[in-house]
Amino acid sequence: MSGDRNKELQKLAHKYIPGGAHTYSRGDDQFPENAPKILSRGLGCYAWDADGNRFLDYGMALRSVTLGYAHEAVGRAAMEEIKKGNNLTRASETEIMAAQALCETIPGADMVKFAKNGSNVVTAATKLARAYTGRKMIARCAQHPFFSFDDWFIGSTVVTSGVPEDISKLTLQFNFNDLNSVKALFDRHPNEISCIVMEPATSVEPEPGFLQGLIDIAHKHGTVVIFDEMITGFRWSLKGACDFYNVKPDLLTFGKAMANGFSVAALAGKREIMELGGLNHDQDRVFLLSSTHGAEMSSLGALLEVMKIYATESVTEHLWDYGNKLIRGLNDAAKTAGMGEFFRAEGVACSPQYVVKDASGQVSLPLRTLFLQEMLKHQVLMPWIALSTAHGEMELEKTLNAALEALKVCKKALDNGIEKYLVGPAVKPVFRRKN
Repeated sequence: MSGDRNKELQKLAHKYIPGGAHTYSRGDDQFPENAPKILSRGLGCYAWDADGNRFLDYGMALRSVTLGYAHEAVGRAAMEEIKKGNNLTRASETEIMAAQALCETIPGADMVKFAKNGSNVVTAATKLARAYTGRKMIARCAQHPFFSFDDWFIGSTVVTSGVPEDISKLTLQFNFNDLNSVKALFDRHPNEISCIVMEPATSVEPEPGFLQGLIDIAHKHGTVVIFDEMITGFRWSLKGACDFYNVKPDLLTFGKAMANGFSVAALAGKREIMELGGLNHDQDRVFLLSSTHGAEMSSLGALLEVMKIYATESVTEHLWDYGNKLIRGLNDAAKTAGMGEFFRAEGVACSPQYVVKDASGQVSLPLRTLFLQEMLKHQVLMPWIALSTAHGEMELEKTLNAALEALKVCKKALDNGIEKYLVGPAVKPVFRRKN
């Protein structure tokens, strides 16, 4: 499947780019041997590699595309902004309109700062919290996989190379859906925690009362609550998962799907905190976010168009509906293939996940890799499940047919040994100490 052009470009990628890609989750170690090495273009929910092979895509640009690749209306909106100059000497009319639209849409967003990636806005949120509280420590949810490439977060993972230990010690961890673990942190570190950072939901939803209970505990101790909606925003609903679960944190961060693949991230929240990064106060100045391309007009034009489409079309309704069908179909396929005990599609319907286990009932990266490998033999690229409005009934049928055949091979591997079926190495965790 990987021809000469794919192999040639893959060599160039590793020659000129550390890791061969600008995002670790796009790296070779995250995909099976038969995965497309380099992608050249996308349209709808399909992507083509450098040799012209077409794949039904469930990666959808690391979950940043919910309307399908190369969406015409979004592309036109971005192009119109490019024709205006794209990036001007002072604040543009476009960024003001985008800021107003976001704040009028997202409950609890009094003000917003735009940036180009999620890491920057989450780190900016922690900086605001530290300035607002005068405290150093950050408490982040242990089960949530990624918040930022900055030291405060990376230093709390196993990949600590390059991060001073003094910085790592300032980040604490608590457990999702466990208020006692939150209370324990405050007991051990009274008047030291500046903020709590977490996602309102992942593949696991919050138990009733957990999110509000966490907010109440934090506020009792004078701590800022930051909810990261990089994935949940524009997927659970247009107004975000916080509105979906009826809670209001102090600060929120958004990114990924908000501009259908264009580079936009946002930090939003309460005026009294956000204004510390502005000019209309007499307190110490917080150098919050300052980026030449942070308010690039083409991306914000895309954001405005995406918000218009979400407001007028049934985008999130489709994601929930398709996700429910996909979960049911994958689990039925697993039962038919004799893999019902070892493969399960689960999670929130608008953002499902699948888990593959070995004969001992443990999550298995080799078996997951084999499943990916076999899906790719049917031209389905499913490193994870990110849905879009471009995924329709034809794609659902193709996916479920491919899954049935892939799971039959997984069952054989369980019975006869995976080494007889898996070609190449198994995928690896992104966060690991050694390559």
